[in-house]
Amino acid sequence: MQVITTLNAQSPIGPYAQAIVANGFLFCSGHAGVDPHINQIVEGIEPQTRQVLHNLHAVLVAAGATLYHVVQVTVYLKQMDDFTSMNAIYARMFGDHKPARTTIAVSALAKPGALVVMDRIAVVPAVS
Repeated sequence: MQVITTLNAQSPIGPYAQAIVANGFLFCSGHAGVDPHINQIVEGIEPQTRQVLHNLHAVLVAAGATLYHVVQVTVYLKQMDDFTSMNAIYARMFGDHKPARTTIAVSALAKPGALVVMDRIAVVPAVS
C-alpha cells in the first residue's frame, strides 16, 4: 500500500489519508469544497462542486492518474435540490468519460458548511 498526500487538496480533518493506492487501485477519501490554500470551505453548491473536483483531481495527479482513470464516484449531497447544479459541473469536468456513480442525499456532512462531498476509486496506470 502507498499513502498519497498532496498540498493541492483538502487536508484530512481526521485520522485518515487523502488517498491510498492498493493493488493498482486508488481509493480517495471524501473531499469537501475546501480551498487547500486557505483551508476554508468555499460558499455555494457550484463553487463547492468545482473545488471538490479540483481537490480530487490533485490527488489523482499525485498518484500518477487522470480523470480518465476514474472508475467510480460517490457523491454525497446535503440537499438533493442541489443535484442539477452539481451534476452540470460534474458533467463538464468529466466530459465524455462517464465512470460509475452513486449520488445520495445525507442529513449532515463532517465538514461544517459542506454542501457536497465526493470520493473516488481510480485505476492507477502501471509505471514501466
